[in-house]
Amino acid sequence: MKIDDTDKKILELLIADGRISYTDIGKKLDLSRVSVRSRVNQLMECGIIEKFSCVVNSEKVGKKVSAFFEVDCEPGSLVEVAENLVNNPFVASCYQMTGPSTLHMHVLVDDFAQLENFINKELYALEGISRVESHILLRRFKSRSGLKL
Repeated sequence: MKIDDTDKKILELLIADGRISYTDIGKKLDLSRVSVRSRVNQLMECGIIEKFSCVVNSEKVGKKVSAFFEVDCEPGSLVEVAENLVNNPFVASCYQMTGPSTLHMHVLVDDFAQLENFINKELYALEGISRVESHILLRRFKSRSGLKL
């Protein structure tokens, strides 16, 4: 599906406020609520909109430590390691990156004791990992959810 300028404007409004009503979108773009709903449904059906979600401030719900990991894997183990990691409740995101079988992972935990436990008992316990590098977040300057069109 090729998206037009109206679809882009709808997406921009939804990215800014995922709870905006179809009626309010229609008012801003001079469209009917039915037309907006139809366009959003098409965007969802073709996979442009993957899902609607809620962004939670991790610190305010007790996840005080945010850490990023570069995990190098043996080439034959990358998918298995990734599948194990994505099922871990502390793993917020996990991506395969360029480089020699590298995963980039974001982990959210309550405190440093929980981070240490995750590293020693859950991450290092996985077969096929050849190197782990970690970085602890000190301060967030920008965090973006959604794509800027």
